[in-house]
This record gives sequence, C-alpha cells and structure tokens, in this order.
Amino acid sequence: MMNVNRKSRKLARLENAGWKTKTVQSLLGLSDDEIAVIEVKVALARRLHLQRTRAGLSQAQVAKIVQSSQPRVAKMEAADKSVSIDLLIKALLKTGVSVREIGQSLERI
Repeated sequence: MMNVNRKSRKLARLENAGWKTKTVQSLLGLSDDEIAVIEVKVALARRLHLQRTRAGLSQAQVAKIVQSSQPRVAKMEAADKSVSIDLLIKALLKTGVSVREIGQSLERI
C-alpha cells in the first residue's frame, strides 16, 4: 500500500500535469454515511476471507457451515451489494469469529 506522502506527491504531480483527481466518494456522489457502510461491509468481507483461509476451509465448506451456497460465500467475500451486513456477521460468528474480533476488524477502518 502506498504511503500517504507518496500518494499526495503523486496526486500533486497529476494535477500539475492537468489531470483532475477525485475520490471515489465524490465521483459516485456518495454521502459520508454511504461510504461508512461500504467500509464496514468491506472490513467484514475481508475478515470472513481471512477466517476461511486461516481455518483451511473452502468456500463450499463455509457455505455448508452457514447453510448457504458457495457462490453466495464468494459474494460475501467480495462484499457484493446483494450481501447484507447481517449475513456477513452471521457467517463470521458461525465460522468461529468472536464478537470482540469482529469489533477489532471494524476498529481498523
């Protein structure tokens, strides 16, 4: 991941060269609340993927644990818009992640 100073210098160079830069939030016209929800969903999805790989489980095995399908687990891990935060939390809990660990994942946002 690029550090903040390096990223700032790169943006300044692009703007000085005539390029216009925008954040995803401004480009899509999202509110701060909408961005926060997306960040929460992405953090939970990453935690689910981490839990699955650390446990040596396949998506199909996780699907069986959470009584879903493998494609649905793939969508969970991709933070697909069709996946609710509730479903992500339930999947995390059913695969052995504690509430405290879920909270720690969210603190990093």
